[in-house]
Amino acid sequence: MFKKGFLYLALASSCFCPIVQAADMSKVLHVNYEVAEVGFDPAKTNDLYSSGINENIFDTLVTYDYLARPVKLVPNVIEAMPELSADGRTYTFHLKKGIYFSDDPAFKGVKRELTAEDYVYSLKRLVDPVVHSPNGYLVSDKIVGLEELSHAPRGKFDYNTPIPGLKALDRYTLQITIKEPNSSFLYFLGMIHLAAVAREVMETYADNTMAHPVGTGPYVLKEWKPANKIVLEANPNFRHVELESVGSGKGLDAEIVKDLKGKTLPIAGRVEVSVIEEEQPRWLSFINQEQDIAFIPLNGARKILNVDPRNPGKVSLKPEYASKGIRIQPELLPEITYYFFNMKDPVIGGYTRERIALRRALAMSFDRDQAIRDIRQGRAVPMENIIPRNFVGNNPNLRASTPYDPALANALLDRFGYKIGTDGYRTQPNGEPLEVELAVTPTATDRQWSEAWQAAFDSVKVHLRIKVAKWNENYKASKEGSLQMHGNAWTADYPGADNFLQLLYGPNSGQTNDAFFKNAEYDRLFLESLKLPDSPERNAIYDRMNKIAASYTPWVFSDIRIRTYVSNAYVHGYKQHPILITSWRYMDVQK
Repeated sequence: MFKKGFLYLALASSCFCPIVQAADMSKVLHVNYEVAEVGFDPAKTNDLYSSGINENIFDTLVTYDYLARPVKLVPNVIEAMPELSADGRTYTFHLKKGIYFSDDPAFKGVKRELTAEDYVYSLKRLVDPVVHSPNGYLVSDKIVGLEELSHAPRGKFDYNTPIPGLKALDRYTLQITIKEPNSSFLYFLGMIHLAAVAREVMETYADNTMAHPVGTGPYVLKEWKPANKIVLEANPNFRHVELESVGSGKGLDAEIVKDLKGKTLPIAGRVEVSVIEEEQPRWLSFINQEQDIAFIPLNGARKILNVDPRNPGKVSLKPEYASKGIRIQPELLPEITYYFFNMKDPVIGGYTRERIALRRALAMSFDRDQAIRDIRQGRAVPMENIIPRNFVGNNPNLRASTPYDPALANALLDRFGYKIGTDGYRTQPNGEPLEVELAVTPTATDRQWSEAWQAAFDSVKVHLRIKVAKWNENYKASKEGSLQMHGNAWTADYPGADNFLQLLYGPNSGQTNDAFFKNAEYDRLFLESLKLPDSPERNAIYDRMNKIAASYTPWVFSDIRIRTYVSNAYVHGYKQHPILITSWRYMDVQK
């Protein structure tokens, strides 16, 4: 997936060290979100922004080496990487002793230690029908006995029911048995959705678990004004953790090791997150040093960066910004962006030839290359298949995207009975009105995308209705299957192609499969691919899955963004990670 050649880094956590307030409470890290968060229950959320906060409050069994490229899993709350049985199905984890949850009234004045039972409870919670987790797909059909437990009628789910695949062998020993070997399963356990929560906290705040996150991570939630401001403060119960490696030993890695050597994490005592939806105010806030890290706005990229036209990933700051000591980290994001059609919708969905033709025509009407030039300002590359570039399994010669061809799109609609009415717009084959609704957010960037889509629909004479709502409102509606068409971005949360292919896996409908696409052959191939190691055989399966998706067109393939992260000169320890959402615990602010 990523370039090789970097050395091993570890987070050293000694369970014998006393609990200390390591962070400097006078140091405040200011960061921003471009859209609003949803809430802070790791089981109930899978959006990037909520997960970034949860990543700092809760703990997973394993985590990622901060500096290593390609990415590498390392122990987090466990003594060492798990023991794996000879058949590749049973993992045994030994938790460190002396890890404590942050203080909360739910614990009734008792300091609460993290135990194996907390992970048993938390993993079961992902399949509780009452919780309705969008992340249940990660474990429900994998851990032995968990799927059967999930079938309990609503309100009858019993957390005390023992299952063979999930056991606390003793206070600090967790054993997980999966149905079949799965090369991605250990990566799942590094995803924040599978972090440990305390049962008594979930039961105490059952009516609003989103607003009461209590974990064992480096920070606690101090203040939350939804869609406006989030404040984290260092967790006084956090264990002793230091950065203990040289990484590559060169460049930024060497600098970070020098800056952080001997320091206990986290360093900044407070993190203030502001929700700033518009690009220009975000950038001005950064330039004025009201924000410490950010990324360069797409709409202003040409004024801020010198870009090599032959290599969009090669950039430098223009002199007026370089002179301020601003540092840049350009990155081709480990992501895909796409527009999905709701396959359940009576107008745009379905699997009949005329519905496929409608979706295909709309996809062909959209000029993606122009959008990359004008909206992305050249800071993106086309998305050609479901697996993004630089990922194992991507076939650079496979183009599953739909080519831009409005003339052919019109001919296709004509052929399948979408006739042009007296008002100049097409009707459905049965003569009923044809209108498609695109859900967008009220940002300047989305206004540009709306205009591009309006031009596309006009070119094939199809009515388009634009529905404007906050991002978190559209997010909720997409999970309910009530949007006709909406734009999504999916960023890798583990380094496997199945991380992206699962977005069209039928059983994930309403969780990550927002298109509600269902195809028996695609689903069968997806499950078959999970059993295989990296190989030509697995790659051939990936290609077949891409072709199935292309033939039904549940998505319009968009692009993969090139994002340039920036930090002010007084920020130390910052390196953007391909999988981890935040680097806040590693960052020092020396204004």
